[in-house]
Amino acid sequence: MQHDGVTIDHIALIGNALPRKCGIATYTSDTLQALRASFPEVRVDLYAMDDHQAPYAYGPEVTRSIAQNNLADYLAAARAIEASGAQVIWLQHEYGIFGGAAGEHVLTLLDRTSLPLIVTLHTLLEKPSADERRVLEELLRRAAKVIVMAERGREILTRVYGANPRQLVSIPHGVPDRALVDPDLGKPRFGWQGRQVVLTFGLLSPGKGIETMIRALPAMVAEHPRLLYVVLGATHPNLVAHEGERYRHTLHALIAELGVANHVEFLDTFVEHDELVDYLQAADLFVTPYANPAQITSGALSYAVGVGKAVVSTPYVHATEILGDGHGVLVDFGDSAAFAREINHLLGSDRDRRRLSERAYARGRTMVWPRLAERALAEMAEVVAQRPIRHPATPATPAQPLRPDIAAVLRMSDSTGMLQHSIYSVPDRRHGYCIDDNARALMLMHIVPELSDAEYDRWTTIYASFVQYAWNPDERRFRNFMAFDRTWCEDTGSEDSNGRALWALGVTARDSRLAKHRDWAHTLFDATASLAFDLGSPRAQAFAMLGAAAMLEARPGHELARAILQRFPDEHLALLGEARRPEWRWFEIVLAYDNARLPQALIRAGVALERADLLQCGLDTLDWIVGMQTSPEGRFRAVGTESFGRPYEEPLPFDQQPLEAQATIDACVAAWEATGDERWRTEATKAYGWYLGSNDLDLPLASKADGGCFDGLMPTGLNRNQGAESILALQMASCAISTLSRARATVAGATGTAA
Repeated sequence: MQHDGVTIDHIALIGNALPRKCGIATYTSDTLQALRASFPEVRVDLYAMDDHQAPYAYGPEVTRSIAQNNLADYLAAARAIEASGAQVIWLQHEYGIFGGAAGEHVLTLLDRTSLPLIVTLHTLLEKPSADERRVLEELLRRAAKVIVMAERGREILTRVYGANPRQLVSIPHGVPDRALVDPDLGKPRFGWQGRQVVLTFGLLSPGKGIETMIRALPAMVAEHPRLLYVVLGATHPNLVAHEGERYRHTLHALIAELGVANHVEFLDTFVEHDELVDYLQAADLFVTPYANPAQITSGALSYAVGVGKAVVSTPYVHATEILGDGHGVLVDFGDSAAFAREINHLLGSDRDRRRLSERAYARGRTMVWPRLAERALAEMAEVVAQRPIRHPATPATPAQPLRPDIAAVLRMSDSTGMLQHSIYSVPDRRHGYCIDDNARALMLMHIVPELSDAEYDRWTTIYASFVQYAWNPDERRFRNFMAFDRTWCEDTGSEDSNGRALWALGVTARDSRLAKHRDWAHTLFDATASLAFDLGSPRAQAFAMLGAAAMLEARPGHELARAILQRFPDEHLALLGEARRPEWRWFEIVLAYDNARLPQALIRAGVALERADLLQCGLDTLDWIVGMQTSPEGRFRAVGTESFGRPYEEPLPFDQQPLEAQATIDACVAAWEATGDERWRTEATKAYGWYLGSNDLDLPLASKADGGCFDGLMPTGLNRNQGAESILALQMASCAISTLSRARATVAGATGTAA
């Protein structure tokens, strides 16, 4: 299929799949067959949703299964789709087949793919719950096209959800392409010969309205004693799980009460596509007595029309559209007398029943599966053709470093400290404050140039006060999270937050402009830093080591700082020895966050303790992690959060976060200062370029106008929120690069070489 020169040859299809017993599985499998029959050159990868732990016994048509409630499976499927070369995702959406609140897990998958999205909605609610509305609105924002199966769906989407009418497409439910046949030819197969058969099909549940038909039977049997009402379909699995077969037993009790047991046949089974069509063709009439007026689609009704059945139905949305203009008979909801009247008339008039059947069959020809496949593929081709083309990046002159600008830092700060999160650029007070960000902000104050003495004093004091107040002397730990009302959310913070607090104290003791802040930091470090000996996390230990190294520079004889620096490096060397493989030169068998802080701490410790082995180990592991953070094009690629916790696996590209670039810059600056090797200045500059757009998506994360920084690089673009961690990472990186540039210029001037 082509559109504007674009050929669609690879689709990722997500839905249920046979042998799972549900309508979505039938629809998805039929869609797959139609695509392959009409477009054999198109590769279709089917990702099937599983509603229990073990996958179904799928055939080779299923590429991969996704456990409904296992979020890791959604992430793995997203990675597989991205790596497969597919051009577009076609999602069959029904709230109940995906995990999380209102099926929100599927958003995790979609947010981690960069492909255009087509969504077919199988359920559309006029009165959704808060979660249902949230999930559908997210899908609408993400989707390039949304397929509904009835025109009413367009109206609901625009009126209730504010959808863009231009993204909405109406494509009827597909139906099999079968001949119009005399029902009597198929009846012997099912033992129905000599009977007038009225059929209802579908998974059994109270909303099907079967009791309405049963109450109509006495009046129908009185006129047509050979009548047989066949209810074909197993009880809905979700209903069985919650209440067993109670609904079916209720129907049997009603049948016995009315004395019509000889005129009802329950076929408690899930039938496959071809067998269902055989049942439909053998019936004289098809009925859908459904109780829900808002039902947007019914696969059973579509199939019945497709094979040319005369249909009597309640006027739910889909029935009103497909049976309008004389293509079927509509009666009121729950009106057993009306069902009896209309069915008696059609069973008593072969001519009227045949004419209605022929009109239904003619409408069904417009809905056959090949038509659906053609229309859907045409929509996909249009979407892919409209997608912006990303040309391979060409090497460019590195952008000039940004001038450090704390405007965004102050935007996120108040008299208590720096708030954690934002919605876009507006601080989100719901999440309050944390010591991690306030410790970083405290360190930033000491390195920002062109900050007036008054501003410096004011904000340094605020961030220092937060760190001071976070100390819990009873627990001998720093707290981390504080609510906006200034109440602590915990008695002790994480190991990382405690390590960062010590780091900030050491840096303040060394770098503060004002003696009062240096004295304060020295005193609080002395009172708290012994907690470092209880830290078990390698990163928390690295943070404490960086603080201790700074303290030793401020106070060369500081015994506690020296003890911390002497305690952990050998433990890190031991970790490296245990985890190391020929291709894996790292301290852990997995990658995580803030990776470069581990070699940075060893480099600083090696310099402070005059231990060449620590310095060399830091340089070697920094070399390795820098290689892991380099894309095939030679750009910096932050280790994505999806990479965390995958033993001995190369990093995945998304989600990339600003913290990683800053950590790499700082570690490379430490390596350059320790060795003078120009390679490390180059690597630091490359990592800094990530903020300016030298990254996998060619998108700048830095907001140059106000010093802000977006929260991450996603497969679909930027996470446009600007939280404290991201803003601080950019500003601290800008300061580090500026200092590095000035230091290099000074060295070049002294030696007479070009800068």
